[in-house]
Amino acid sequence: MGNKKHFSEQENSASAHSGRSKPNWGRLLQAFSVYFALAVMALFLYFQFFSAPADQPKTIDLTQVVVDIKADRVEKIEIEQDWINLFYVDGSRAQAKKEPANSLLDVLVQAGVENPVEVVNIEIKDTGGWDFALSLLSGIFPVVIMIFFLFMISRKGQQAAGSMFSMGKSRARLFTPDQPQFSFKDAAGVTEAKQELLEVVDFLKNPQKYVKLGARIPNGVLLVGASGTGKTLLARAVAGEAGVPFFSIAGSEFMEMLVGVGASRVRDLFARAKRHSPSIIFIDEIESIGRHRGMAMTGSHGEQEQTLNQILVEMDGFTPRDQVVVIGASNRPDLLDSALTRPGRFDRRILLQLPDIEGRQGILEIHMRGKPFSKDVEVDKLAQRTVGFSGADIENMLNEAAIAAARQGKKKISAEDLEEAATKVKLGPERRRLQSEEDKRLTAFHEAGHAVVAANLPLIDPVHRVSIVARGIALGFTMIPPKSDRYHMTKTRLLAMITSFMGGRAAEKIACDEMTVGAASDLEMATRLAYEMVTQYGMSKLGNINLSFDELGDGYVPGYLRSRIGPSDRMVALVDSEIRRILRESFRQAWKILKKNRKSLDKVAAALMEKETIDGEEFQQLIKS
Repeated sequence: MGNKKHFSEQENSASAHSGRSKPNWGRLLQAFSVYFALAVMALFLYFQFFSAPADQPKTIDLTQVVVDIKADRVEKIEIEQDWINLFYVDGSRAQAKKEPANSLLDVLVQAGVENPVEVVNIEIKDTGGWDFALSLLSGIFPVVIMIFFLFMISRKGQQAAGSMFSMGKSRARLFTPDQPQFSFKDAAGVTEAKQELLEVVDFLKNPQKYVKLGARIPNGVLLVGASGTGKTLLARAVAGEAGVPFFSIAGSEFMEMLVGVGASRVRDLFARAKRHSPSIIFIDEIESIGRHRGMAMTGSHGEQEQTLNQILVEMDGFTPRDQVVVIGASNRPDLLDSALTRPGRFDRRILLQLPDIEGRQGILEIHMRGKPFSKDVEVDKLAQRTVGFSGADIENMLNEAAIAAARQGKKKISAEDLEEAATKVKLGPERRRLQSEEDKRLTAFHEAGHAVVAANLPLIDPVHRVSIVARGIALGFTMIPPKSDRYHMTKTRLLAMITSFMGGRAAEKIACDEMTVGAASDLEMATRLAYEMVTQYGMSKLGNINLSFDELGDGYVPGYLRSRIGPSDRMVALVDSEIRRILRESFRQAWKILKKNRKSLDKVAAALMEKETIDGEEFQQLIKS
């Protein structure tokens, strides 16, 4: 699809529209509290551990102090608060604890020491306010820590309570017209869809023009298509063209464990959209909440069904919903409930398919803007090369090519970079692995068999590239892209495709007299195609019959009913017989082609073992020489 510009989400605060954000005072207060608590803790630890001397003296009792003083072993005494520090004549130290109310001099006099001041040098040490501060800090520190944790717990509780009360609020993102917008110029490859959506834009811009004629503005538009075809981009382009607010939400965002939350979010979303009307509600992956009712194991009161019921009421209920258009996107429309897709709710269904060659060329031109390309890059050839690519595939291809060119130090993107990027998008990156000569030989003949058989089937497109370099889970590949967009597949072409799938296994048997597991994916695709020919397309001896019973009318058929309305055992046996016949005849045809062109098979296999990869032109020269 088109160029995906950046969309910023609409915030409730005014800071979303200003260049400078306003300070969050709650977070600042919380940070200040944390830093203050850490500072107090560091101060406490400093006084507790680092302010004390490293060599702590031994502690003795007061009786031993008196004995040592009487024995003249004490040289000096320092009194510090309630502690007595003793310095002995031999240089050792000790400390003792005294009663706070008793003086040391009184204790010594009572113990029989006459004139203790003359006997020993006694000093009273003044510690100033540090001890008082330390004691005060020791007392208030636990209180401060407790208050801090209570504050944090209270704040978390408020946040949890706010989250609980906001659980039923819609989580849709609001894009306003003053933000960068998409337009239909940014979308290519969906011409028919844009024509349909232009009327929706006109409805939103000029509603009175239709109301005067008695017309009802469409309630909803359902965009149906494969992944990457541009459903989300088109919805944003409609909002950009109409210049109205755009609410975007995924279907899974309505769902919650608690029953009733999804319905509450639906009501809140539509209430917000009505306040901003005219507006657009875009629900991506709507099949996650719009599935058929009554099929869930949880019964009719499950969360998904209540959410779907609320959407049905909001889209076509008693409450008026003027100028609010709902755009839903889904790649599984078969899962949607019939009450949701009926007219009056989703009035229009727009099918988005893979872009044709003109659409791919337009998408390429959009995504090539701002990228330097070499002169060998031709947009028309590149559009023809990318048959089957979606818009997302094309964007990814161009991005991969730019990355590859930058990695090699190039200043421009070349055609070689684009070819490698296209192969990488479809098959995956190269996986260089060590292989034995026998493995390389088996892989080379397998891929050569595909290529030679395809070249000898007139309805198969030309071979574009053959390689034995592993990509993804495949040890090699034979690339046969369609030459042009094809909308009808004939029985003859389908049989030719099955025959080309069998070319690898046939080449293994002819050249190596062996079979490898590398043919597993080929057999899977061939069997699936044969099964569809027999059971769905009526292209077998069983006649014009369709044996697929996944749906009955517009209602979904439960699994336990399919066996009752499905084919009989005899019919199943006939189907199996027809599938085996088609696969057997296709293998025989591939065997005959390779037997007849054995020299070409050997040449292509030898070239693959030597070069690992050969392009279409070189392949044509090998089989013609």
